Amino acid sequence: MRDARSTPTRPDAQRNRERILAVALDELTRAADTPVSVIARKAGVGQGTFYRNFPHREALVLEVYRYEMRQVADAAAQLLADRPADRALREWMDRLARYAMAKAGLADALRAATSGHGSLAQVGHGPVTEAITLLLAANEAAGTIRAGVTPDDFLLAIAGLWQLDPHSDWQPRAARLFDLVTDGLRAGAAGTPDRPMPATRAHADGASGT
Repeated sequence: MRDARSTPTRPDAQRNRERILAVALDELTRAADTPVSVIARKAGVGQGTFYRNFPHREALVLEVYRYEMRQVADAAAQLLADRPADRALREWMDRLARYAMAKAGLADALRAATSGHGSLAQVGHGPVTEAITLLLAANEAAGTIRAGVTPDDFLLAIAGLWQLDPHSDWQPRAARLFDLVTDGLRAGAAGTPDRPMPATRAHADGASGT
């Protein structure tokens, strides 16, 4: 019979980790400089438990951010499952913009934790690149974008998104940026050149300032 004292409480440990991440997401989104002691207290764990999961603040911030970016990236496949490729791409871009603006506090925490070298695009690079690759491939196959566009090309094209002030009227500016990007993607496409990439409802609302 195994000694119960030597058996790791994996479910409890996993719940502690998930609770820390959930609290950290809320707190860091609200205030980038929230102390880790506050996060640990609100998560109901001691300092020892906190640091066993996240040895330093940067590790916590990066893990929260990677998890969130994974959720955004996963939306690409979901959109492609029941929408035309061009509409899926545009809706995904709009989701990325909404996420970027909603999580500005978390982005500030990320920049502080990584000495200014992190960004929304860079830290979530793996999942986001996978999503962009999927979306670009589907659109190229459908003839709705020009051939040969790479994920790096796309990220450079939308880089202005990270410069928008989330506290401003950012929707029309994001919509205009995406209009320019999608116009460029369509140039030289194999499909019908005059068919515009459809705007989503969020895009249309944003362009009208509502």
